[in-house]
Amino acid sequence: MKPPDFLYYDPQSVAEAVGLLASLENARLLAGGQSLMALLNMRYAFPDHLIDLNRIDALAGITREGDEIRIGAMTRQRDIEDSALVRDGLPLLIEALSHVGHRQTRNRGTIGGSLCHLDPAAEQVAVANNLDAVVEIAGIRGERRMPVAEFTVGFMTTALEPDEMVTAVRFPILPKGHGFSFMELARRHGDFAIVSVAATLVYDGAGKVERAAVTLSGVDAVPLRMVEAEAMLAGRVPDEALVHQAARTAAGIEALEDAMVPSWYRRQVAETMMRRALVAADARANKGH
Repeated sequence: MKPPDFLYYDPQSVAEAVGLLASLENARLLAGGQSLMALLNMRYAFPDHLIDLNRIDALAGITREGDEIRIGAMTRQRDIEDSALVRDGLPLLIEALSHVGHRQTRNRGTIGGSLCHLDPAAEQVAVANNLDAVVEIAGIRGERRMPVAEFTVGFMTTALEPDEMVTAVRFPILPKGHGFSFMELARRHGDFAIVSVAATLVYDGAGKVERAAVTLSGVDAVPLRMVEAEAMLAGRVPDEALVHQAARTAAGIEALEDAMVPSWYRRQVAETMMRRALVAADARANKGH
């Protein structure tokens, strides 16, 4: 199929792109295009104006700023995979990216595009949620920052105003030796996740959990932080019984159901994968003793 008619714009700066967003009705931003172009071709999206961000160099790049890694919104997923800075500071993101489509899609796909598309099964959105990332936003009223937890409003819906755009994502760097794991179940590699789990564990010097974060993706309209499980783990030395207890909290979620996957199956898979991810994260951690 062919996309509907639209007017095309090629801004050279963030200010120009924001100005176009503010002055045009029914406009969409084009980042990597791995999701939007499919929506256009299938006539699921009907923008009157398409604003291409690919020539705004300031939107791409990876830098470390203090205890954070800042990734520009137009940074290609493949560039993130190849970044020594990300590999050293954000190993969870590296592991998650291996599940994103195929190399060809990651060559074009961007982290900002994934966050703004906000697919319920999106791996990068799950990692941002797990690590308590912060989104940088630009609009005609200026710039602002927003925690990812506030940015994800609902099914494929962000907290962006119509005249705003994402310019970067800031990821806190967890302490050296923290445990991490990203696991995903899909019908085949590259398909949308039926369930994915992101888990990170930070231990204190006594081997007790100082910070636990567990995020389920693909089971709800937005990434789901398993706060009950995190509270169970906090301040304790995990053993097999505790990990099983924490994983069982997935049995209580109201999981999505579709023509291919019933909700009971997603819950069952989520519990199993939570247990496996926590065991893997624990095994990778340097517990300080």
